[in-house]
Amino acid sequence: MNNEMMLSFVAIEENEALARMAMTCFITPLDPTIEEISEFKTIVSEAVTNAILHGYDCDGKSIVTIHATIEDDKVTMTVRDEGAGIANIEQAMEPMYTTRPHMERSGMGFTIMESFSDSLSVESNVGSGTVVKFEKRFSPVTETSRMR
Repeated sequence: MNNEMMLSFVAIEENEALARMAMTCFITPLDPTIEEISEFKTIVSEAVTNAILHGYDCDGKSIVTIHATIEDDKVTMTVRDEGAGIANIEQAMEPMYTTRPHMERSGMGFTIMESFSDSLSVESNVGSGTVVKFEKRFSPVTETSRMR
C-alpha cells in the first residue's frame, strides 16, 4: 500500500496534538501495534514541538509543514519550519542539551526521536529553518502481537 499526505498548521502549541492525531490516523491502514503507535506519536510530538517552540518561539503566525509517505510497511515523514534554525546540529542532538532550561525542557527530543525511529536526519540553516526527517517501519500485526 502506498499513500502520501501533507499537513500545514500555525505554530501554536495546541497544534502539536492535531499533528499527532492526524499522523496516527494516517498510519492506521498499516495496522500498527499499540507500542508502534505510541512510539510514532512520540516522534511526531517531539518533532512538531521542536518546530513550534524552537523554530518559531510559538509565534502563532508561522507555518509548520508535515509531509508523509507510506511505502509498503515504511513511513517517511518530514517536519519543516522556516524559523530560527539550529546553529550546531551535533550539539542540539546531544542528550540533555537544551536551549530552554528555564522552561524545564529536558533536552531529550532528538534522542527520543532517534531511539523510536529507524532513521533520523536533521538539516538546518540559521535564519531559514529546519527539516527533521525520519523513517519508521511497521510490522504487520499477528495474533501473537495482539495478545501482548
